[in-house]
Amino acid sequence: MLSRTFCKILRQPRLPKPNTNSRCITTTHSNPEDSDKETHFGFQTVKESEKGQKVYSLFENVASSYDKMNDVMSMGIHRVWKDILMCRLGPTENTKLLDMAGGTGDVAFRFVNYIKNDNIEKSCHVTVCDINADMLDVGKSRSKALGHDPALISWQQADAENLPFKDNSFNAYTIAFGMRNCTRIYKVIREAYRVLEPGGRFMCLEFSHVENDAFRWLYDQYSFQIIPVMGHLLTGQWQAYQYLVESIRQFPDQETLKEMIEQEGFREVSYENLSLGIVAIHSGFKL
Repeated sequence: MLSRTFCKILRQPRLPKPNTNSRCITTTHSNPEDSDKETHFGFQTVKESEKGQKVYSLFENVASSYDKMNDVMSMGIHRVWKDILMCRLGPTENTKLLDMAGGTGDVAFRFVNYIKNDNIEKSCHVTVCDINADMLDVGKSRSKALGHDPALISWQQADAENLPFKDNSFNAYTIAFGMRNCTRIYKVIREAYRVLEPGGRFMCLEFSHVENDAFRWLYDQYSFQIIPVMGHLLTGQWQAYQYLVESIRQFPDQETLKEMIEQEGFREVSYENLSLGIVAIHSGFKL
C-alpha cells in the first residue's frame, strides 16, 4: 500500500519557478470538427472520425487480459511507474481526483490506498473515467473483489475530448497511458483544464522518447520483435500490441508535449523521465 513514507524515498523533481509575467496562451486550430482530417493509428493513416472506433474495438478485445499483459510487457515495472505517479500527486484532504482512461482501476486503487494510509479517505473521492465500457467493467469487478468502499470511487463512461462534467469540478486530474490513444491531444488537455478548479493539478503518465541511442536500439528490438509475439501468445491479439508499440513512436516527445500543455493554459509545467525516458510524467497547474 502507498504511504507518505514510501513516497519520501522517491526523488522529488524540481518544478520550474512560476513566471509572474506569463500570460495564458491559447492555441489556434482551424475548426478541426468541421473537417475530416487524417491522423495516425499506429503507423497507419486513418481519418480522425475513424480512430476513436478503432481504439475502442481494440481495447474492447483486450480488456480482460489488459492488466496481465501490462505485467508481462513491462516485467512489472508499470506498477512502479504508477506508484511514482501517485507519490508525485501526493493527495491531501479534500482531493477530488478525475482519473481519465483509468478503466481497470490501477491508478484509482493506488489513490484509495494512499488516502487510507493517511486517514483522509472521508474527504476524498476518485472518479474513474474511460471511453470503453469493457475496461470499466473490469475495473468495477476488481474494485469489488478488493473490497473498496463504493463511496470512494465512482465510474463514468466518457470521452476524454468531451467530458460530461461541469467546469471546476475536480482539483486533480490524472491520465496514465491513455493520452496517446486519443485523436486530438489538445482537446484532452483543454478539457482537463476546464474541469479542474483554479489551483488544480494535471498529471500525465505516458510512454515517451528514449534519448540514449544504445538503449533506444535495445528498446526498439524488444518493442517490435517481442511485444506483439507475447500479445499473440497470451491473448491471441497480435494487432493490439503491434498498435501499442507503434502508437508510442507516434506520440509527441517530452518537450513537445510540455509545450502543448502550456499552450492550453497550464502553468508551472514540468516533466520527469522514468526508466531513461521510456515513460515520462508531465505535470501542470491551473493557475
